[in-house]
Amino acid sequence: MVCAMTRPPLIADLRSDTVTKPTPAMREAMATAEVGDDVYGEDPNVNALQNELAHLTGFEAGLFMPSGSMTNQVAIAVHTRRGEEVICAEGSHIYEWELGMMAAFSGVVPRFVPAPLGVPSPEDVRLAVRRSVHQSPTGLISLENTHNKAGGTVIPLAVLRQMRAVADAEGLPLHLDGARVFNAAVKLGVDVREITRCFDTVSVCLSKGLGAPVGSVLLGSAQAIRQAHRYRKMLGGGMRQAGILAAAARVALREGPARLADDHLRTRRLARALVEAGYDVDLAAVQTNIIYARLPEAERRAAAWAEQGVLASALGHDSVRFVLHHQVDDDALDQAIRVLTA
Repeated sequence: MVCAMTRPPLIADLRSDTVTKPTPAMREAMATAEVGDDVYGEDPNVNALQNELAHLTGFEAGLFMPSGSMTNQVAIAVHTRRGEEVICAEGSHIYEWELGMMAAFSGVVPRFVPAPLGVPSPEDVRLAVRRSVHQSPTGLISLENTHNKAGGTVIPLAVLRQMRAVADAEGLPLHLDGARVFNAAVKLGVDVREITRCFDTVSVCLSKGLGAPVGSVLLGSAQAIRQAHRYRKMLGGGMRQAGILAAAARVALREGPARLADDHLRTRRLARALVEAGYDVDLAAVQTNIIYARLPEAERRAAAWAEQGVLASALGHDSVRFVLHHQVDDDALDQAIRVLTA
């Protein structure tokens, strides 16, 4: 007789802030959601979500989609023509984790600029603009705030405003991959509009720190969002009665931002504990809810932690990522620290 293997009780899932489960309030909203066909623009919860987030961020319109990768790629398609370049920071999500879609779907290629701690220099961006007939012309500047691969780091408002000035001077659109833009706003201590007003389009993920089960919204002018509808449909993003998902996302939008400061505090506490235990962590990069740690045999170590109920993302042989979210409370964090520092 073969005995089934049992998994240890879960202490904390620190792989990502996408792993959260819907709260009771979200499940209630989903169960009672009034729905319609969103492809026809008839789903009341989707329409309300799009309008609420557009109002919060200062845009004319929004478009609900299944993922942040889709909202980013639709934005690139809206702003560019085939054969152009997209200026982006080194390590940007639109390149590193979106599977070459800017080339496959929009026919454009990235031009990278250095980004220490995820913050590119406006002057480097200006110098990266191409207009020669012998080179691919620049079609778009794209930033990421917070910058995932840099460690959840935040671009200062002064830099964002300088980037806006560069884009205006060069006659280029400026897009923000704002998957965690509410984390950035909390870190900067400003209303999210202070960030989003610098951009022509913004992608906001609702299923990361805000805690919704599914979905992102692309925000922009009414004209840009009309174009985005077509590209969303091309990518298979028409979800029909999506109000079930939008209802949960509306709860996340109301309740999620207020919890982010606690996530950030717990992240700093975990980072300090890891450093004290000998982990190689750049504390200057620990600004919001993400920690990257360098350590040997990362995959083996992560597997051993999983056997004790703590999940983390091993990124290759010598790097691990930890991400805090609202479903890791102080007690769970205390237990996780004991496992990780034993």
